Amino acid sequence: MFEAWGRFVYRRRWWVLAVSGIVLVASALVAAQGGKLQSGGLVETSESGQGSRLVDRELPHAGGSTFTLLFSSTTLSASDPSFKAAVDRSLAPLRVDPRVGMIITPYDGTVPDPSIFISKDSHAIAVDVAVKDEATIARDYYPDLRAKVTSDVLRVQATGVLAITNGFDVVLQDDLRRAETVSLPLALILLLIVFGSVVAALVPLGVGVLAVVGGIAGMFLLTRVTDVSVYAENIVTLIGLGVAIDYSLFITNRFREEMRRGRSGNNALAVAMATSGRAVTFSGLTVAIGLSGMLFYQGTFLSSMGVSGALVVASAVFYGLTFLPALLAILGRNLGRGRVPIFQPDPSGLGWWHQIATMVMRRPILVLVPVVAFILLVGSPFLRLRLATGDVNVLPTHEESRAAYDRLVQDFPLGEQTDISVIVEYPNGDPLAPGHVPALVDLAKRIAALPDIKRVNSPLTVDPRLGPSDYAALYGAPRAQLPAQLQAVIRQTVGEHIVLFDVVTDRAAYSDEARNIVRAVRAMAPPADAHLLVTGFTAIDLDTVDFIVGKTPTAVAYIMAATMLVLFLLLGSVVLPLKAVVMNLLSISASFGALVWIFQDGHFAQQLGFTPGSIDPTLPVIMFCTVFGLSMDYEVLLLSRVQEEYLKGHDNTHAVAMGLERSGRLITGAAAIMVGVFAAFALADIVIIKAIGLGMALAVAIDATLVRALVVPATMRLLGDLNWWAPGPLARLQRRIGLAEAPA
Repeated sequence: MFEAWGRFVYRRRWWVLAVSGIVLVASALVAAQGGKLQSGGLVETSESGQGSRLVDRELPHAGGSTFTLLFSSTTLSASDPSFKAAVDRSLAPLRVDPRVGMIITPYDGTVPDPSIFISKDSHAIAVDVAVKDEATIARDYYPDLRAKVTSDVLRVQATGVLAITNGFDVVLQDDLRRAETVSLPLALILLLIVFGSVVAALVPLGVGVLAVVGGIAGMFLLTRVTDVSVYAENIVTLIGLGVAIDYSLFITNRFREEMRRGRSGNNALAVAMATSGRAVTFSGLTVAIGLSGMLFYQGTFLSSMGVSGALVVASAVFYGLTFLPALLAILGRNLGRGRVPIFQPDPSGLGWWHQIATMVMRRPILVLVPVVAFILLVGSPFLRLRLATGDVNVLPTHEESRAAYDRLVQDFPLGEQTDISVIVEYPNGDPLAPGHVPALVDLAKRIAALPDIKRVNSPLTVDPRLGPSDYAALYGAPRAQLPAQLQAVIRQTVGEHIVLFDVVTDRAAYSDEARNIVRAVRAMAPPADAHLLVTGFTAIDLDTVDFIVGKTPTAVAYIMAATMLVLFLLLGSVVLPLKAVVMNLLSISASFGALVWIFQDGHFAQQLGFTPGSIDPTLPVIMFCTVFGLSMDYEVLLLSRVQEEYLKGHDNTHAVAMGLERSGRLITGAAAIMVGVFAAFALADIVIIKAIGLGMALAVAIDATLVRALVVPATMRLLGDLNWWAPGPLARLQRRIGLAEAPA
């Protein structure tokens, strides 16, 4: 099939080039239109997700549609009349803006304790601003609101949910531009080293750019039917550049190899497609399988990232089987133009890689044991992994919302506390009806009695001298007659069907103590005829970690089983797919251990520019699903070449040595390019993108050196002809399906 396709493309090269060009133009138009990417962070089906949506619907000014402004002066104090006047002038444009729902300052008399909005040195204040729309709408016009707040007397900074979300959007775009600026020239240099020709080097680079354009177009089309994470564009570019350049490298190298052997362009392209083209197709399938493992995390942004990643891999395979062979057919021997001095492979076939493989296979156990022990040692820090969702600390310290957040935490009493939102929902009726009040007062007392609780803010706790009957009488009267301060509290905490308890603790939001508070509140019996929901950053963190940990075993089992099935169909062996999975797990374990050692333990934090902390639970998932497929990329290429040699003489040792000789230099070059692309993303300011880039670069480097060059030939030597074994019925089934490619 692949040989026939290669000959067809050669005969109809201009038509194939035109069709792929039309697809490219359509993709570019879709990519140029763009789409709306979402911040994510909620497991929609979890208790915290349901609670957050309920708050956003009934109390938008208490949910995610808020931001906090910090006004500060080095000379004026917050009590100075000129300080207050400057704040009022700065807030004037927001007060008349129809999109703003509420502004809370320490000066307006609506805050029970204004001192928490004033810094410890009294030279700064915090102002909370709530808009009327949901966060998904408000994030679009937040930059306009922020631009309206200026002062020639005070320094103004913004933080809070909307500000931090905007900071993510801006920094992610800067990270993407920086990574592209670094990765493309670096990839070109490495391609020049591999090919020794300017024309041959430019071809894979061009295909990589086309694949990324196609992947981004697919991602933006996806935004029209579902939410797609803001991280998706970086991940699509990272994966797309890596796999597309690698796939083009494999096919282009085989085409040049066959041309050097004296074959015609038609026959050279047929052989290249029957061997490398087939390997690339199966490799793309294994990468897509790995990424599809994220579909098991429905309700999080991971599923959209898995689909987006699979789309860019499909784009890379599409252009690798259409645009690339058509271009090779047109260029022919002109691929060698623009030669640069470079090392060429040994034409005898007994070069460096052959010698390494032969040396390893003479003493396989002597090589295997220390190498595997070293990889496991590197991976051992993963055993002390601690998961917690990423917060503002994943932003660089110089970004405004991060800098303002740090100041809020350090200088304000407000910043020393963690707020846990407890929602009591009465589906039928007013939550402050006289019959509901006694149970709500009792719930507030039970929550306040828990360990590590500083206070509970709610309409039922405004005055400790009042009892249940007093509150029932108070809220039985018309609310317009209530004191202004109490009316403000009700506006912030009472909706049509819900009442919100703000549970304050001095424990860090992602600490085990804060998580225990969430668990304890959830274990309480709710008031009669009511539902009890707990949300807030701590609850979201706990639900996200539990959800991802619970889904991971199924996702991992699916990825490994599906990958082994595809490799069996490719190779006709049941042993090699199992071995390949074990090899991949070795590579991934080493990169996971390095991630914990660096980003959790804090090694090289200053040099890499990040704040150490717990690992975001989505990071290991993204890493596993992506790296598992990418590692299989090299396994497919290597084993395909080894199988090609094995079928010639059924000499396993010779086949392994020759297969490594034929593909080792190419795998090393491809891995170096992929490491370069991934390392460019390690320059990102967003910690998650930095960790993904660095972790994937380490995984690919270990996979292409220690694993492919040493562990694979050692294990294949020990297994001998058993490598190629399959039970008779399965072997006949594989031959009947017809996925094996006859020698071209």
